[in-house]
Amino acid sequence: MAKVKIFADSTSDLPAEWLSRYDIGIVPLYVVFGNETFRDGVDIVPTDIYKRVEAEGNLPKTTAPSPKDFMDAFGPYIERGQDIVYISLSSKLSSTYQNAKIAAEEFPEGRIHVFDSYTLCSGIGLLVMKAAKAAEKGDTLDEIVAMLERCRPLVETQFVIDTLEYLYKGGRCSGMQNFIGSLLQIRPVLKLVDGNIIPAYKIRGKKEKAVQQMLDNALADRDNMDDDLVLVAHTLAEEEALKLAAILREQTGVREVAVTEAGCVISSHCGPHTVAIMYTRKNPAH
Repeated sequence: MAKVKIFADSTSDLPAEWLSRYDIGIVPLYVVFGNETFRDGVDIVPTDIYKRVEAEGNLPKTTAPSPKDFMDAFGPYIERGQDIVYISLSSKLSSTYQNAKIAAEEFPEGRIHVFDSYTLCSGIGLLVMKAAKAAEKGDTLDEIVAMLERCRPLVETQFVIDTLEYLYKGGRCSGMQNFIGSLLQIRPVLKLVDGNIIPAYKIRGKKEKAVQQMLDNALADRDNMDDDLVLVAHTLAEEEALKLAAILREQTGVREVAVTEAGCVISSHCGPHTVAIMYTRKNPAH
């Protein structure tokens, strides 16, 4: 048994077989339709969300796990003598991080470290996998946290959404932006910077042009890519994600390029047919 148990939340969007292989704990966020509350990835899957949005016209709300949810998840591992590193969705996008901090304070000091990833989706997953492999080889809590601190600013997360509608309905894009974006067919390439989502490029025309721009951005960085793992995430865009992954495998020296499907929370905010490329750099961007 590893000395340190690694936890993440459901927005890390890692494949189930990886979670099992590396004994990674997941604390789910919630998806709320009216008076109905569902645990992300447990009680509801992304296709359920799209069907309901299409039928009802309303987006779900998403909420963080409560401090009690975290206490219930962490407690058994603390009792059996393991320390915990929990890697959270960006604190600038959700109260998940803060609720985990509240829970950690209920346990003996120094046993649980709540780490803010400053990213989302498989960007979190990259950090989680590094932490899980470090825990497996016997690293201590302090050693794992120090490694995560070094890696956090090196995570690159870019994504292309197919429609501004979900961001607009979710309050993350003004009505005028949505109208103009639809009218002019603006396709933003979005990225994470210091925990916030910002537009990296605005491409006019078909989505394919924006996806190509995102791919070109990644390939321009290929010499600085960590050669361990690249993740291509998607929401109902598997064919597109598989094509991107194949190109990245062919044109980079990365050992593994894996395709992951984003879960319900990410899907609720980005909408269907979103694609993303996420990797870790060897050195900071210039």
